[in-house]
Amino acid sequence: MTVHSVLAIGCHPDDVELGCAGALLKHRSCGQRTSMLVMTGGQRSRTFSGDTRRKEQEAAASILGAELFWGGFNDTEIDPGRATIDVIEAVMEQVNPDVLYVHAPDDSHQDHRAIAVATVSAARRSSRILFYQTPSTTHFEPTIFIDAEENLDRKIAALECHASQVEAGSFHVDAVRASARYWGAFARASFAEAFTPVRFVWDIAPSFTLHDSLAQVDFALEEGLGSTKGVAATPQLNLRTLRSELTTPRPITWRLASTRCFSRSPSISLASITPRRVSPGS
Repeated sequence: MTVHSVLAIGCHPDDVELGCAGALLKHRSCGQRTSMLVMTGGQRSRTFSGDTRRKEQEAAASILGAELFWGGFNDTEIDPGRATIDVIEAVMEQVNPDVLYVHAPDDSHQDHRAIAVATVSAARRSSRILFYQTPSTTHFEPTIFIDAEENLDRKIAALECHASQVEAGSFHVDAVRASARYWGAFARASFAEAFTPVRFVWDIAPSFTLHDSLAQVDFALEEGLGSTKGVAATPQLNLRTLRSELTTPRPITWRLASTRCFSRSPSISLASITPRRVSPGS
């Protein structure tokens, strides 16, 4: 399955982080564009202003490396009708997501229920839509899981940006970690995030494309990971040199030895790729 862009939709500041921050971090580490649409600004918070909650959300999005969009609605006033669908469609047009994440519809909060319905309508032509869980979800039977072990600490760091909600007891960090451990047992992993598919089309395709490699190299350059190893006859190849090699218009057959996404870990290197130059027509 080739993914270039993903969009996570949440009703309130902190919803996306609770439901799918680990998934967004996973996508981001593979060089994919990650975006968040937060429909309201937390204006009806009982103890903190909407401005406080907006700043918290901006800080959390920065940790996740996600582009942040605001829906402009007020808390508790989201309707699943045309106005909400229009906002979601407008953001989808900008980011062209291959995968969408949104609230599960079985939920005790009316905003969450409404946005689930509106997203399914807005994404009626999309082939990959996943529902995520938040503390107010009432019924959830996931069948898709994403390993969250390597990104769990950063997910929690993003949640801790929402200090007003931690203080108010809207969620508990230890419960977030326990939930990831619980779903990890179902996923046969240490920690996992869980999802219920509206539909999820799995495209079985080659695991390596030029676009994917360029996305990983660009991500590594942006993150300052330096150079990498693994290219035959070149023990230490500068990433900028590798990018130039990948984009040079000449016939090359690439033999992929392994496939690994970049992360912040300095021990992870680019996939071992052995180039074999061939003459035109061969």
